Amino acid sequence: MEKYSEPHIIDLPCIRDPRGNLTFVQNGDSRLPFDIARVYWTYDVPAGEERGSHAHHQGQELIVALSGSFNVELFDGVATRTFTLNRPFQGLYVPPGLWRTLDNFSSGSVCMVLTSVPYDEADYIRDYDEFIALSLGKNKDKE
Repeated sequence: MEKYSEPHIIDLPCIRDPRGNLTFVQNGDSRLPFDIARVYWTYDVPAGEERGSHAHHQGQELIVALSGSFNVELFDGVATRTFTLNRPFQGLYVPPGLWRTLDNFSSGSVCMVLTSVPYDEADYIRDYDEFIALSLGKNKDKE
């Protein structure tokens, strides 16, 4: 499977039908750069609240707005990129090592996340100062 290092939008299959549309994702699909180990979703996020606020050492993610919309802000320790997700047939690929914050949730929004690893607290970087120190080391190695 091809590995990606940059976040980007992945177009998922959309089967359009007068009875309602269908979108899917499955292991082995060349659009998804990892095998799915876990799926979770957030919903009923109160107005003004944020989700995320962490990074992963190894875990890769595909974030999809199943309903409604929200923003995903990604920070690599140097630059910030913001993506607005509002289409259930598109997902945002997030490689490891990026600090992510999800906000600006519309009423009724549902955020589904497909991950490359099962839940493991050791994969999370929850302390922002620790993340900055790690990212500064990685960015220095790139010079």
